[in-house]
Amino acid sequence: MEILDNMKKVFEEKFGHPAKRSFFSPGRVNLIGEHTDYNGGHVFPCAISLGTYAVVADRTDDKSRVYSMNLEDKGVVEFPMSGLQYDKAKDWANYPMGVVDVFEKAGHKAAHGFDIVFYGTLPAGAGLSSSASLEVLMSVILEDAFGFGLDMVEMVKLSQKAENQFVGVNCGIMDQFAVGMGKKDCAILLDCNTLDYRYSKIALKDASIVITNTNKPHSLASSAYNVRRAQCEHALNELKEVKPELGALGELSNEEFNKLAGHISEQLERQRARHAVYENNRALEAVQALEDNDIEKFGKLMNESHFSLRDDYDVTGVELDTLAETAWSVPGVIGSRMTGAGFGGSTVSIVKNDAIDTFKKTVAEKYTAKIGYAPSFVVASISDGTHRID
Repeated sequence: MEILDNMKKVFEEKFGHPAKRSFFSPGRVNLIGEHTDYNGGHVFPCAISLGTYAVVADRTDDKSRVYSMNLEDKGVVEFPMSGLQYDKAKDWANYPMGVVDVFEKAGHKAAHGFDIVFYGTLPAGAGLSSSASLEVLMSVILEDAFGFGLDMVEMVKLSQKAENQFVGVNCGIMDQFAVGMGKKDCAILLDCNTLDYRYSKIALKDASIVITNTNKPHSLASSAYNVRRAQCEHALNELKEVKPELGALGELSNEEFNKLAGHISEQLERQRARHAVYENNRALEAVQALEDNDIEKFGKLMNESHFSLRDDYDVTGVELDTLAETAWSVPGVIGSRMTGAGFGGSTVSIVKNDAIDTFKKTVAEKYTAKIGYAPSFVVASISDGTHRID
């Protein structure tokens, strides 16, 4: 495999000895169910064939040296394998460091360090979970080396903890779960409240999943994400005053929410909560449609998801709206919506195969004319979760 051969060459140049093992960790795209994960709702992501590769060799001491071929200017970053703290100067390496730290705190202490070269094929800032891809990858490298006896769900939880507590981004469980638990040609219906999940075959027949990147830089750590989360928590607390047994917004039907919504005092928080409830139920309806082979209905629900993210949750912005609205106008597009946290990032569209070229051309022209720079496209195939290659 050309990518791995190239990485192994770089490894020898950087570290002066050969790599021994290689791993792959996918990115993810969420087909529907956005901003529902931290609201105790359902999501429907799949792992994709783009992701993060690692070539690894053990060291005999307590030090790790890591190098990213995507960020050559950052050079080789070194860190010890215990007693770690977030270090801004170490930049991207805080993600693998965070994983080492949460493993240690959970009683899984690394007996030695590693030399690792990473290379990612996910476009930066596309909202396809490059951070989760890297975190779960590091978890699998640790488990593979030390045999802690952790299953993938436990590694997924530790990877999320690394992002929440070490990096300081209050993300839900979806990204790490999709990356770790992905299965070829399937999406995962995940109940983020209970972690109950099931695989659902994605049989698109004569259509494909196309990811369109706005190419607008966005930072997930942006305050807006944490603000939305706080608004939903506040709305939930107000609803609990009249429905004390309510554990999460994701437990409500649309009808129940409509009856109770008046108890949320702020109009804006009512809208945020309405999105969380309606989107959760929309995700369940969409999966059912897919399993009934009603791809047209699935597409319609994708479009409705985007309206809700635009109007009630206010996380789309002109770039994502331009991509989605242009996509809806192209014949052969079954559905299109923003995916990921929003404020930039990407849309996910289901497009008939014979319309993909027209789709790319039309969307690129209209987007570039309006926004001033071009989007980029990836036709995604659905992949297995994080695993060792050799």
